[in-house]
Amino acid sequence: MGFSLSLFLLLASFPVILAQEVTHAAITVDGTNTVAETDDNFVCATIDWWPHDKCNYNQCPWGYSSVVNLDLSQPLLAKAIQAFGHLRIRIGGSLQDQVLYDIGTLQSPCHPFRKMKDGLFGFSKGCLHMNRWDELNHLFSRTGAIVTFSLNALHGRHHIRKGVWGGAWDPTNARDFMNYTVSKGYDIDSWEFGNELSGSGVGASVSAELYGEDLIHLKNIIDDLYKKFDHKPSLLAPGGFFEQKWFAKLLQVSGSGTVNVVTHHIYNLGPGNDPRLVHKILDPHFLSRVSETFGNLRQTIQQNGPWASAWVGESGGAYNSGGRHVSNTFVDSFWYLDQLGMASKYNTKVYCRQTLIGGYYENFSRQKQILFSTSELLDPLMVSFVGYLVHNSALLWHRLMGRGVLSVGGNASPDLRSYAHCSRGRAGITLLLINLSNQTDFVVKVENSMNRELHLKGHMYKESSFARGLKRSVSWLGSKASDLSLTREEYHLTPKDGQLRSQTMVLNGLPLELTKDGNIPALEPVRLDVKSPIYISPLSISFIVFPNFDAPACA
Repeated sequence: MGFSLSLFLLLASFPVILAQEVTHAAITVDGTNTVAETDDNFVCATIDWWPHDKCNYNQCPWGYSSVVNLDLSQPLLAKAIQAFGHLRIRIGGSLQDQVLYDIGTLQSPCHPFRKMKDGLFGFSKGCLHMNRWDELNHLFSRTGAIVTFSLNALHGRHHIRKGVWGGAWDPTNARDFMNYTVSKGYDIDSWEFGNELSGSGVGASVSAELYGEDLIHLKNIIDDLYKKFDHKPSLLAPGGFFEQKWFAKLLQVSGSGTVNVVTHHIYNLGPGNDPRLVHKILDPHFLSRVSETFGNLRQTIQQNGPWASAWVGESGGAYNSGGRHVSNTFVDSFWYLDQLGMASKYNTKVYCRQTLIGGYYENFSRQKQILFSTSELLDPLMVSFVGYLVHNSALLWHRLMGRGVLSVGGNASPDLRSYAHCSRGRAGITLLLINLSNQTDFVVKVENSMNRELHLKGHMYKESSFARGLKRSVSWLGSKASDLSLTREEYHLTPKDGQLRSQTMVLNGLPLELTKDGNIPALEPVRLDVKSPIYISPLSISFIVFPNFDAPACA
């Protein structure tokens, strides 16, 4: 009676989704070779420069979340970063090419950003004071963050015609800033040059020839400032949207070994006010279109700069601060995790989400009177705690998906997206399954390409038909690890109450919320018999960990 009551309560706690069909799918993972490899710290988040009065579509969702006004003292900010161990943080964004560094022989006044009709993106030049830079580096040091700083690449240039800038880059202010950074012992992993100035640019553009020559100059500055160091920061460029001819020319002009990382930006969902954002996110054919960009960039690097690797330096899905009621809800995790999986397959080493904080696409949202200051311009939707939607998705990826990317095949519908990596920090593999269908339950069988069935290092296990049937009904229900000889771990993500635009994420039936002590919630799996079917409900995301999967490439 007790077991039956527990089962009833467990079933009753889940959102009811009336699927119209149940489809069986076989997924084959090839563990003999890796097809690509990511960096250890693949997951990355950005901190932008936008002031609180940055608005799009009559909405102003940034509040006080920028490089210059974010409250760095709040403990939850530090906890969110520390949850990753060493989170990559890229400091940059549209206004970075108007940032002056208040140090050295700077000739221009160093004032805060302010609205200016004729200014780039509608703002004046802004200022980074060195006491603020000190405060930021204190946060980075105590949280173990890995920092990329994106430098102003327009300083000293002038307008040639609308949107096009020419003339020589003046490196004096940047060099003084970098020299101060070195003198203080601040650990900068990489310096990036410019933001969205490539090709036709966004607001401003610079020719690939000028850009390439400037990169040679900047590389020499880095080599000089760090000449006494065993490890020198990497040089990243151009931090813009991919245009094949421009990127190829940049690599050719800058020459061998100058650019260590080619960074590009992706906002493939279009403008944040597009009423079809959710439709795009749930359309597997639309999601796959961006694979052409990844493939073309990989080819361009191989042909013109094989010494360099590829990063997604900024990606927020929908541009202009993201989509209200979309980018800050559960449905955005379908797009985000699919992007992480797809980018990995094309040998992308790092993927930086726009943003850690700020806009509608932030990694985790602000809690009134606990995390961030609020203003009358801050969208009230962003004021309340909403469950760290993207933060949880990113954190699960970071903890479960290792560097080695594996080939995945099978007979599943396009609505079931699948990606596999070597597991992070342990043996076996981790499978990411994304069900974009609103009406199909998938019952998944995982096979090893070496023998077309799940191959377990010398072990076989049979379960009862009763247990197998029960687990078909409830994907996260099963015995504890001690009750089974071989188990897998499952992390099933769903929206609260089955609402795609819910702002609370549910893990294995339990809402993810701050603990009573104000800490990031634990992300615990359920453990099931490894030979039982995997049940993926409609409009859900699942990480499946197979500790005993025979994958020589992951040894």
